[in-house]
Amino acid sequence: MRNILIASFDMEVGGVERSLISLLENFDYFNNKVDLMLYRHSGDFMNLLADKHELLSEVKEYATYRKSIKEILKDKLYMLAITRILANLNSRIIGKIKNIDEIGYIQMQRMWKYALPLLPKLNKEYDVAISYLWPHYFVSEKVQAKRKIAWVHTDYSTIETDIDMDLKMWNKFNYIIAVSEECKNAFLKKYPSLKNKVKVMENITSPDFIRGMASENIEGNIKNDNSFKLVSVARLSYAKGIDNAVRALRLLHNRGLTNIKWYVVGYGGDEEIIRNLIKENNLEDSFILLGKKINPYPYINVADIYVQPSRYEGKAVTVGEAQILGKPVVITNYTTAKSQVRDNVDGYVCKLSIEGIAEGIEKLYKDKSLRIKLSDNCKNTDYSNSSELQKLYSIFN
Repeated sequence: MRNILIASFDMEVGGVERSLISLLENFDYFNNKVDLMLYRHSGDFMNLLADKHELLSEVKEYATYRKSIKEILKDKLYMLAITRILANLNSRIIGKIKNIDEIGYIQMQRMWKYALPLLPKLNKEYDVAISYLWPHYFVSEKVQAKRKIAWVHTDYSTIETDIDMDLKMWNKFNYIIAVSEECKNAFLKKYPSLKNKVKVMENITSPDFIRGMASENIEGNIKNDNSFKLVSVARLSYAKGIDNAVRALRLLHNRGLTNIKWYVVGYGGDEEIIRNLIKENNLEDSFILLGKKINPYPYINVADIYVQPSRYEGKAVTVGEAQILGKPVVITNYTTAKSQVRDNVDGYVCKLSIEGIAEGIEKLYKDKSLRIKLSDNCKNTDYSNSSELQKLYSIFN
């Protein structure tokens, strides 16, 4: 019996968290005893965790990574609050010097770097320790394990990080798991010296679970809305490109396709920006933010087209879920897009631009036979892949 640790941040609603739930649901508990370390016991997906693993107690120092500075001060963790302030200031300075728009990743690196001396170690020693979400400093620095494995969920070629800091962290892992071949290739463009550590293992999907959840009733007007419905499930952030989606819908309406509505399931830090953009483009009745939903599948299920307008992805969990539900899918041509769909077979890849998104949607809107073809191909494809876990077990020893 192997002792396994899996560490992540929390169970807020998101693609990485859904993939973690699928991983835990399909794990081999006959040969492995699993401890789950969540830095904070929060999020709507907490109730979806099964009792097959041991959920470790929350550690107040690590819980700060999902708290504001005000909350950290309230908890009287004054030194950790200072490290957060320093990280914020330092990352903003770096952003201005290097002209970086998205400083979130650099800020997160600095938060961990400054706080590490103040964070406690885990006393137990494990056979295998898995860090499921970047940054991976907890497992690299504070956990004793014979083997350490880190997960890569995003396209690292498109994000700004301190490469030297990252390499010191990555080199403390025996293996690095990328969620697609394209994700691996993008990662190695940035960190070529790590080539021998990187393996590919796709996110685990559970088609029966997804179809069952999709049959649940949903509230609101979307179900009885006779308009042509686009649906996206995404965090409201720069990476997911929802701002471009708003502008693309404006283009489509300008072309006379005013019966198209776009529904977005999700939440995030850019919500105010998106709402202002919707108002500026007079799309209040056509571009609808549905907010956070624990179960997004009934919303995907009523879509005429599922759209993923992302600027970058590792492998978008929701695209595969939409395919499982037999939906025609339009995705932007981000670096890892070809690992998501077979273009013109079980999805359509459009140019990564506002015009490209609009053109891709218009093409499928006007070509019903293409929509049917993509849908039928999805319905006839087996997207189950629990056998992927064998790749993980093979590197345990």
